[in-house]
Order: sequence, then C-alpha cells, then structure tokens
Amino acid sequence: MATMLDSPAILEGLTEAAFVASDWRVLWANDAARALLGRKIVGAQLDEIISHPAALEALERFGADELEDVELTGLDGTRRSWLMRTAELADGNLLVRFLDRSEARAAEQMRVDFVANASHELRTPLSTLIGYAETLRERAEEIDPDTRGRFLGVVYDEARRMQRVVEDLISLSRIEAEKFTAPTDAVDLAPLIDSAIRSAQRIAEERGSQLIHDVDSELPPIAADSGQVLQLLDNLVTNALRYGEPGTPVTVAAHAEGPMVHLSVSDEGEGIAPEHIARVTERFYRVDTGRSRSLGGTGLGLAIVKHIVERHRGRLNIESELGRGTTMHVLLPVAAS
Repeated sequence: MATMLDSPAILEGLTEAAFVASDWRVLWANDAARALLGRKIVGAQLDEIISHPAALEALERFGADELEDVELTGLDGTRRSWLMRTAELADGNLLVRFLDRSEARAAEQMRVDFVANASHELRTPLSTLIGYAETLRERAEEIDPDTRGRFLGVVYDEARRMQRVVEDLISLSRIEAEKFTAPTDAVDLAPLIDSAIRSAQRIAEERGSQLIHDVDSELPPIAADSGQVLQLLDNLVTNALRYGEPGTPVTVAAHAEGPMVHLSVSDEGEGIAPEHIARVTERFYRVDTGRSRSLGGTGLGLAIVKHIVERHRGRLNIESELGRGTTMHVLLPVAAS
C-alpha cells in the first residue's frame, strides 16, 4: 500500500501523468494528466475522462482484485503507447499513473522490422542459390557449358550478395557495441580520403565518372577511429557513384570549421525526395528497392555511416534536390591538442 498523498503539490512532482481518485471520481490531477485527459478532469467521473475499455475494466476491479499494470494504445486518440499503473494509497484512495511507452514501443518495432528485413535480404538470394544449385545437380548432363557457366555466375553473385549483407550486419553490430566509447586518436583525414578515392576508382571508371578531390592542405587531425572513418568514406563515395548519373562527377571535400572538420560527398544524380531524407539512414530502408539491389546495395550503408558519426560525436546532414543531386555532410570533431 502506497503512502498517503496529502497534497496535490506532490502530484506535480511526478513527471508522468497522474491523478488520485476516490469513489470513481478524480480528486487531484497534475498538469500532465490534465494535458492528457482534459483540463477539467478534477471532479469528473473516471468513465467521463477515460474511454479506453481495458483501462476502465482494470479500474473497476479496484478494491476487489490485485492491481496490475495495463498496456494501453490510443488512450489520447493517437498511436502513442501507455502503461497505466495503479496503487492504493494509505487513505484508501487510488493513485493512477500513465507512463508514455511510445519510444520503447518504437524501438521494439524497429527491432522487429530489422529482423524481418534482414531475413528477407538473406532469404531472397538464398532461394536463388538453392534453385540454381538444384538445377545444376539434377540436370548436369543436359546443361551445355555456356549455360552452366552462366548459372555458376548467378550462384557466385548471389553468394557474394549474402556475404556483403552479413559483413555489414556484423560491422553495424560492432559499431553499436562501441558507441559509448568516443574515439580519441588523432587521425589525419586526408590520407583516408585518398584511400577511399583509390578504392572507388574502378567503379568510377565503369560509370564514366570523375572523382574530384577538394581537401584543405592544412586540415587539422580529427579524433577518430581510422578504420571506421575509412568505412564511412567508402560507403559515401560508393553510394554517390551508384546513385549519381553516369558520366557526372562525384566531389569529396573536407574543410576546417572551428572545432569540427566538415566532410562532404556530392553527386549529380536524381536526388532524394524530402519525405525520404529522414529515413534513408534506417536499416534496409530503400527509396527505390529494385534499383538499389540491382546496383549491389545492401540497404545498410547509410545506417553504418549514421552510427559511425554518432560514435564519433559528430553530426550527419543530408542535403538533396530532386533532379540535381545529393550532398552528404559529415561534421567530425578536431582532435584535442
């Protein structure tokens, strides 16, 4: 049994919405409860301010059964999720609290979506692998050498696609595990940019694109994990080449901006619609699913970039205009002197 609340002021000290009720009426309520259930809830009957059937059913059992927590959705007419907790006070009144569980539910939904998406990304190439492998095994004598070579090429490409997804998933897990430890090594960014450009040269030549290098000669070192920053650069440059129009340049720039180094990678592609910009860093989110897969993307590249930037205590900003192209801006902190 909870202690007595002898003053409405105590309710105001609670961060969650809360009220005290007696005989099915509200005696006291804090500002959060008034914002949630109505400004005039004090003195009102419980079924006048709460329309959720599960909540009312639980409140009706007060005094008869053991009080229990109740998960509620749609309490305030929105999709937010709430946990209703009730307790009997020393004076026999009922304390009711509503804890907003929306963020926890959203995080749980993200985990569910992640597992579903990861399963789909692996199941699709796996089905192709099995189909072609079965054909090669069961009809080996009927298949001519050219067809066999083509089938083996598909098997290899799909296996490599699965390998890339698994490698990115492992990489993402490793970065998340390290996110609470900020890197402190002083790292020169310019050589990492040179390395990323060299690695992307073959893709650039295949697409007829020029890689433009625009880096300050006096760029200060950044506080970084060099391996992760190189991974970030590889993902951004490769992404820009994939989604930029063939024959158009990709520009990699880096300049000092006060206590930060401003890194940007720009392409001249189709651009990203405003409604997609906030979501392109989500795992497996694709603006154009078919095109992304055909270009070899795993759907995890920008999610990895986002988590690397967060681990480095930096900032990621995406600037895009349809028909003009996209620029990825990354701000990374300068290393301590």
